[in-house]
Amino acid sequence: MGLTEWAYSLSESLLSEPLPRRWTHSLGVAKRARSLGPIMGDDAGLLEAAAVLHDIGYSPAIATTGFHPLDGARFLRGQEKADERVVRLVAHHSCALLEAEERGLRQELEGEFEQERPDLVDALLFCDMTTTPDGTLTTSAERLDEIVQRYGPDTIVGRFIQRAAPEIHAAARRVEGRLARVSSDSQPM
Repeated sequence: MGLTEWAYSLSESLLSEPLPRRWTHSLGVAKRARSLGPIMGDDAGLLEAAAVLHDIGYSPAIATTGFHPLDGARFLRGQEKADERVVRLVAHHSCALLEAEERGLRQELEGEFEQERPDLVDALLFCDMTTTPDGTLTTSAERLDEIVQRYGPDTIVGRFIQRAAPEIHAAARRVEGRLARVSSDSQPM
């Protein structure tokens, strides 16, 4: 079983029954990751694996701190087949350091898990923040609005996502720009 197949199996086992909507979102994020294949090259499978696993820290079976990037990465770190780069992407997905700061967990997250390459971080952020909770495509602006409405503007998540908005939108623009360049390079003259 390869990395991607393993990731789907593990994510499904942790999310599908206790959190079916989170599982649907994760499948949508993974589908979005597959669509980035033209710009990801050899890292396409790695991104897809991280995408389907990014929210496993919500699983009641492994949640310990209540901060899903940290809980998910800690769990993955202990799994035999886990790729270290996938673990780092899960730990730092979607501006997690800013949310960790809101929760008083930034030093733990930074101390335990290094950041992954910026292009991979951008790609996973793009996939997560352009996929609705129901797994369909959206814009980063609509996704951020949905998160603020769902959690409330004065909650930890609401405050964090509003602080992260400029970086989320910038990452989306960077990924969209890379996709546009690849698309225009492949067009016949």
